[in-house]
Amino acid sequence: MFGDIMGMMGKLKETQKKVQETKERLNTVMIDEQSSDGLLEVTLTANREIKSISIDDSLLKDKEQLEDYLVLTLNKAIEKATNVNETELAAVAKEGMPNIPGMDAFMK
Repeated sequence: MFGDIMGMMGKLKETQKKVQETKERLNTVMIDEQSSDGLLEVTLTANREIKSISIDDSLLKDKEQLEDYLVLTLNKAIEKATNVNETELAAVAKEGMPNIPGMDAFMK
């Protein structure tokens, strides 16, 4: 019994390490998003850290329009980054879960 517990603990520590490595790797995965007309472009990591924003000069004339563009484009980029992040981390976590009978029902 203790061997099973020790084996599971080792597997959990290994999974924690893989999750941390995945989080670090996601800092290098870039998500690019642009407004529908291409006047605003943003790049962020899969960990949702903004890396760059490019604004066409024509948007600088209308503060309200620029704010709308920023909100819409950043939200789309954050949604994409979140999907990548959650998918990657869920795959690593599921891979590292110990095989406990009946737990599959909770992982869906």
